[in-house]
Amino acid sequence: MEQDADNKGSIENEKPADFVRTIIKSDRQSGKCGGKVITRFPPEPNGYLHIGHAKSICLNFGIAKEFSGRCHLRFDDTNPEKEETEYVESIKDNIRWLGFDWAEHLYYASDYYEQIYRYAILLIKEGKAYVCDLSPDEVRQCRGTLTEPGKESPYRNRPVAENLDLFERMRAGEFEDGSRVLRAKIDMASPNINLRDPVMYRILRAEHHRTGNLWCIYPMYDFAHPISDALEDITHSICTLEFEDHRPLYDWFLDNLPVPCHPQQIEFARLNLSYTVMSKRKLLELVEGNHVSGWDDPRMPTISGLRRRGYTPDAIRKFCERIGVAKRDSVIDMALLEHTIREDLNEKAKRVMCVLRPVKVIIDNYPEDKIEEFEIPYHPENTSMGSRKVLFSREIYIEKDDFMEEPTKKFFRLAPGCEVRLRGAYFITCTNVKKNGAGEIVEIHCTYDPATRGGDAADGRKVKGTLHWVSASRSIPIEVRLYERLFTVENPNADDFKEYLNPNSLEILTSMTESGLKDAQTESCYQFERQGYFCADMRDSTAGKLVFNRTVTLRDSWAKKK
Repeated sequence: MEQDADNKGSIENEKPADFVRTIIKSDRQSGKCGGKVITRFPPEPNGYLHIGHAKSICLNFGIAKEFSGRCHLRFDDTNPEKEETEYVESIKDNIRWLGFDWAEHLYYASDYYEQIYRYAILLIKEGKAYVCDLSPDEVRQCRGTLTEPGKESPYRNRPVAENLDLFERMRAGEFEDGSRVLRAKIDMASPNINLRDPVMYRILRAEHHRTGNLWCIYPMYDFAHPISDALEDITHSICTLEFEDHRPLYDWFLDNLPVPCHPQQIEFARLNLSYTVMSKRKLLELVEGNHVSGWDDPRMPTISGLRRRGYTPDAIRKFCERIGVAKRDSVIDMALLEHTIREDLNEKAKRVMCVLRPVKVIIDNYPEDKIEEFEIPYHPENTSMGSRKVLFSREIYIEKDDFMEEPTKKFFRLAPGCEVRLRGAYFITCTNVKKNGAGEIVEIHCTYDPATRGGDAADGRKVKGTLHWVSASRSIPIEVRLYERLFTVENPNADDFKEYLNPNSLEILTSMTESGLKDAQTESCYQFERQGYFCADMRDSTAGKLVFNRTVTLRDSWAKKK
């Protein structure tokens, strides 16, 4: 009986597999594809990858690893007007940074242009494709609607020989851009609009980032993609849910061509995240409209932006694992992503003191020429991180918000006549303040108790407030960028999405921090005590100017603003 109970417990605690992994496990058990598992991640090089792509990367590369297979990186570069080498390089860099590698399996759809062209010729010869002279607008008008069938093109029944001649002349560059297309001859009455004689090729004179001006006709994604999968011997073509209605077309092309294999397309729900947009078109609008500083702006949901902000590969992979793989679209709360990075950095980030908005404190009874060192640990629980020496002097900086001349009832920080602890140093008591002509406090005068060295009173007395601080003479100035969410509403994905941009998404401060941070490496993350987690900016930090981006606050402060 005890053994049965133990077995029951282990089964209940076992993490259930998602539906994609269940399908693949079943395929392997049945011997399908010889038990092989070959996946691919197929980005279009027309922008930077975002957090939604990270979910797909983790899924495709993760499945390949779990089932002892491999994952290809293939760029679906079939639209030269929007594709750039910059995007290709950023995508490769992002994938490596996330912790995945495609080894020698790097491919491009353009690698297969000649083979894809020959397959198109074959469909023409079999009467399954034809050259159509309708304009793009006329093609759209003839497709019909979800409730009405489409209308056949007047060019649908051209003789095979004429179609072959026209298609070859399309390739030779005899016709103007947009004047003719090659269409598959399927079913204009199909309830699936994607099967209503879809376009396979269009004329487009645009320089390709890899093939230059070699081609003036380019295959459409829906034609090139299944062929590329088949030529690479992909077993499971895993894509997002918007391609579910394209699956019959994917299968139609593979069923009607002598391809080496027929991959199985499986769709999963894409990642939708609150308070942001995922559309590449909208992200490009933000970049081109100078609403952000670039694709890697730390407010952007791009992987490059998250990396620059201080997110770690471990946190992003953990987030993708937490949200799981589902068949139904949903919106994930940004708070979950922020919670995940807090968890990760709580374990990894060294604690240091930084005064974001400094006000000077003068300790009147402390010797003017004295400098002390205090040994303060980098992490309260992880002793392996060691400690650092923090310098203390007569003049220090504290946060402006940590002083109130007329304190409210629950204000337990510094105020006239109040005693507080300076983190790891001494107790101080405010005696008076000095103001400028505008009535602003410019100096806070205090006294200290020498018997409280190290931050504890010899007589055992307690104080309610503990403040972080830095020495005025031995601290260093840094630029701190406080980032908030880019949009003010949870779902900004309307046509007028830019109306919801948060005007307070970035605040830049000149702050003071411990002198030990002068050698901080770019991308190194710290917890600024009582403030949040911050990362040394990988782009703008230099030897003469340190820039820190706020990765995330210590708690979900955004929830309090609702």
